[in-house]
Order: sequence, then structure tokens, then C-alpha cells
Amino acid sequence: MAAATHSVALDGLSGRPIEVEVDIGGGLPQTVLVGLVDTMVNEARDRCRSAVANSGTTWPDQRVTINLAPSTLPKSGSHYDLAIALAVFAAKSLIPAENLKGAAFLGELALDGRLRAIRGVLPATLAAAEAGFDRVFVPEVNVPEAELVDGVSVVGVRSLRQTVAILTAQEEPDDPPVPPLDDTPSISWTSGDRLAHLDLADISGQEDSRMALLVAAAGGHHVLMTGPPGIGKTMLAQRLPGLLPDLTYEQSLSVSAVHSVAGVLPSDSPLLVRPPFLDPHHTASAVSIVGGGSKVIRPGALSLAHHGVLFLDEAPEFASNVLEALRQPLESGHVVVSRAAMTAAFPARFQLVLAANPCPCGLSSSAADQCRCTPLMRRRYADRLSGPIRDRIDVHRSLTAISRPELVAGLHGARSTSELAEHVSLARERQHRRLSGTPWRLNSEVPGVELRKHWPVLDEGRALVDHQLRSNKLNARSADRILRLAWTVADLTGHDVPDADDVDAALSLRRGTALGGAMRDLVQAS
Repeated sequence: MAAATHSVALDGLSGRPIEVEVDIGGGLPQTVLVGLVDTMVNEARDRCRSAVANSGTTWPDQRVTINLAPSTLPKSGSHYDLAIALAVFAAKSLIPAENLKGAAFLGELALDGRLRAIRGVLPATLAAAEAGFDRVFVPEVNVPEAELVDGVSVVGVRSLRQTVAILTAQEEPDDPPVPPLDDTPSISWTSGDRLAHLDLADISGQEDSRMALLVAAAGGHHVLMTGPPGIGKTMLAQRLPGLLPDLTYEQSLSVSAVHSVAGVLPSDSPLLVRPPFLDPHHTASAVSIVGGGSKVIRPGALSLAHHGVLFLDEAPEFASNVLEALRQPLESGHVVVSRAAMTAAFPARFQLVLAANPCPCGLSSSAADQCRCTPLMRRRYADRLSGPIRDRIDVHRSLTAISRPELVAGLHGARSTSELAEHVSLARERQHRRLSGTPWRLNSEVPGVELRKHWPVLDEGRALVDHQLRSNKLNARSADRILRLAWTVADLTGHDVPDADDVDAALSLRRGTALGGAMRDLVQAS
């Protein structure tokens, strides 16, 4: 006697349909699970045996062979339990085989037959819909997440008995739901919603840094802020998400899928609509930042910040391997985590914000200037952020202490986050219209060769960049980033094509020098 059901195997955010075959044959009583499964899947034998025995039938007293095909694809996770148990029911002729067609089954079984919540329901449901399945059975607590996918009918079930009743058109039992397990890591920083009350108007002075933040938000540029402790670096970084517009529906699905796989997607609001904001501690390991794991590959902070902001406070204090791991994602927008048994790819199109002190004690630029660090100590501290990393940062700012009159005047002359967010929204609309029909949405994403070929700046602006190149003050990559910044400045100031002033402002943003002109008017109250 043989039967088959279907489930989904996740490889990063991509899923593939899995056929779960069960054969009940002669021989000594034994349950064999094959198909390149890991320890977690192998334990499904005992979970499914108890769940089936507590759901109205007995486990076959014969040799039971369970195969998860294709056998060349590694399988991990506990979400195959429901498909395995239903295949056993079908092999015993308790469920008609035709009733299982066109359906994918996801869920972890408790020993009494109830269904527990699982991770990765959103990407698994997306894969099931793309594979042509009409229905997806998921634990009841995961229904809101699965219903985000169009084109597939989602059936929420509480137990194995209820699933069998639905498939055989019998009266459904009144089984109590399994309370959701509190296994979600306490990562309140995965959402930018908690920063919604923070306002840029609360920051006195630092006009140049506020302008730099406005440009970064409009074009999706990376930022490096250097200054003594208490100068406002963290305050500025925490207010960046408030300048960013809501995610599009496609972006929301992509971000929510990453958080679903990581197990940090809130069950009450499974569709994330605001850009995420992550600020991991400087003691975080490379695996927690990049992603990985010994048995199950899960996304790290780089991917959890997809379409959002990754803020590394005290950046030089991070381990060197963590900082150097940023190189490839900053250019490609994705992370590939390879292990001996499998390789997983996760999106990582984030906006990086780095904050650093000028020296180990942090006082070299302070008003009191009480720093006693030697020049060698300062140089070694600065070198912790390597040249290739600094070269990939578009906007550089050096924050300095402000005087008391500037502090008082700054409280009454700054625009709020909501006012500046309107300028960001208008600038991004201009980018979307200009980049329509291309795979890019923001100026920071456009390759330099495409920028020079299809969207060149005016001749006087190009002359400024050429002069910097000839004098070896810029390399080819830096020149491309200057052009991207110039386009963002033009989008903010309403210019159709960047002129010499826009390119000069971009050079100032890159060098960390003072800004002025039309950009200053944007951040000051009229």
C-alpha cells in the first residue's frame, strides 16, 4: 500500500515542491525515513507515530518507508510532519487519494495530533502557489501570514484529526488550538515602528548632517558619521527610518518573507509595511550579521534589514570579519551563505549607516579636547574601517560640538521629520519616473556605466568630476558614487539634470565638507 502527499522545501527564500511518499509493506515493524533528511526531519517519525495514534487510527504494524523526493535536495525543518501523517492515513485507505491532489501541507505535529506554528510559511506558500497548488493547509496560527499570497486557497487547521475530517468531508472535531510557542527571539529592533515618534526637529544644530541624512534617505545612500560621544550620531541614525516612505506591496512581501524564515515575523501583523531598522550590538558574531547556522541556514541582520536601515553604532568596535563581510552585499544587494550540505541566498538591499568615534577615547574632536590618544592610536582606530568599506560609503560626515547660541537657535529653526519626508517622497517619485522600465528604483542602485551612458550630468558638472579624477582625489568607484549623489541632490532641488552646483554638493557630501545653498533651505524652517 502506497500513497503520496506534497509539501514545500525551503532553500533560503526560494521553495521547491516536495512529494512525500509512504509505502506500507511486509517485513518487521520498522519506520524508515529517507530522502536526504537532517536530524530534525528524522525525528518526525516519532512525532508522527504518536500524532497518528492519538488521532483515530494506529500506526502500521509493518515496515513503513517514508521518502521525501527529490532525494538530491536537502530537507530540514519540522513542517513536513503534517504531510507525512496524512500520507500514512492515505496509505491505510482512510483518505481518498484524489482528495490530496492539488494541495500542499505544512505544519509541525504535537504528540496529541495538534498543529504547532512553523517558520517560513509566507515563502513556502509563495512557492506552493508558483508550483500550481490550489490549496495550502497550514496551522491556524499561521493563516494570516499565508493569506498574504494571492492565487491559492489557504486552509487553517488546528489538528491532524480536523485535517482528516476536512479531507473526508466529515464533521470537524472541536479541538483546542495549540498556543503559539514563544520561541521568537526578543528582537524589538527588527521594526522601524518603534522609532516613529522620533523627530529630526528634536536635534539642535548639526544642519549639515541633517542635510546629509535627507540626501541619504532620498537616494538610498550609505552614511558614515564620525564624532565624539553625545554629539548626535545615534539620534540622527534613529530618525532616518522616519524619512523613508512605506514599502511597496512587493517590497513588503519580500521583507516579510525574510522575517518569516528568521522566525521574527509578528503573527498579529504579518505584512511589514514600514522599512525595518536594525542596530545590532558591536559584539554580534559574523553568523548573526551575515546569516548561517550549523543545521538550518537562517538570514542574518543584513537580510533582516532588506529594504530598510542597518545601523552599526561604534562601528570600529565590530569584529574585522563582520565589517569585511559587508563588502559584497553592499555592491550586489544579496547574501549567499554556503555550507557543506547546502547553499542559501537571501536578499540584502539595505541602507548602511555607520557611526564611529574619532579615536579610542572619543574626545579628540570634543569641545574640551581632552584626548590623550597618540597619533598612532588614532590611526589604528581609524584603520579598523578599511579603505574598501569606506570607499563604498557615499556620504561622509564629521560631527563637531556646537556652541550654546547655536544650540538654542537650532531648537526653533529646524523642520520636522514629516515635512522633510515629503521632500524625500517627491525625490523618490522623480527617480521612479526616470528609472521606469529598468530593474532599479533608486539612484544608489544604478550601475555607474548605465548612469554615464543614459543619464549624464551637465558638462560643467562632469568637468568637476574629471578634475577630481585627474588629481587622483577620486577613483572610478568614487566617481560613480559622486554622480549618483548628484542625481539625488538634483531630485531634491527639482533640477531635471544635475548641474555644477549639484555635483559640487555631491563632492561635499562625499568629502564631509560644509554644505549650503538650496540644500540648506530644505532642512531649515521657512
